[in-house]
Amino acid sequence: MEYIKVTNENIDKEHICCAISNNNDIQVSSKKEWLKVQFREGLVFLKSTERGKCFIEYLPAENAWNPISADGYMYIDCLWVAGSFKGHGYGADLLNACMEDSKSKGKRGLCILSSKKKKPFLSDPKFLQYKGFKVCDEADNGIQLWYLPFVADAPLPEFKECARHPHIEENGYVLYYTSQCPFNAKYVPIVDEVAKENGVSFRAIHLQSKEEAQNAPTPVTTYALFYDGAYLTNEQMNDRKFLKLLSR
Repeated sequence: MEYIKVTNENIDKEHICCAISNNNDIQVSSKKEWLKVQFREGLVFLKSTERGKCFIEYLPAENAWNPISADGYMYIDCLWVAGSFKGHGYGADLLNACMEDSKSKGKRGLCILSSKKKKPFLSDPKFLQYKGFKVCDEADNGIQLWYLPFVADAPLPEFKECARHPHIEENGYVLYYTSQCPFNAKYVPIVDEVAKENGVSFRAIHLQSKEEAQNAPTPVTTYALFYDGAYLTNEQMNDRKFLKLLSR
């Protein structure tokens, strides 16, 4: 497998893996605009030259769009290997490249979100454990912060207090999300319309800055759905999934 680093210099012509569609698609354009800003914050986007979901995104933890305290660490936004790419060691390739780059930049280690049992859109805890990661913090909703230190005296990364007990003081469905996931640009408006058609209270809060995301009431900021104050899921909803949720 060959890999390519996407930067502000080549992003307009490169395919970004998650959203397999043309550059005029709202999913692609929203993700690319988000990436262009993050590149200036030190984000690295490494992907396979093959068309598909095989990539890693990481950036200095101080600039992560998550409520964590992990000074000196590199935070992995997303490590994704899907479909026919699985089982060939590509995930290890991407992680190793991240490790080498992070060490060369003097980082204390890596950190990433996961959970005790595999959850949608989060890294597989079995893979992380196999690669030497350990759990360093856990929120009430089961979302865990994992870390891989490069030095023996590296302090443990941790969640900020606002994310330890995911709960909000608002009734109805409330969604916190960012433009990191390209699918949000398409499906959040669709879910909003479904809610209106069914007379359901729904409010989408689009986190549009690092500061907003770092003070969110949830460890996962890419997509976090609450209902009557309680955290429900980080799994992205489309119209079918949301209707199924409403029927419970």
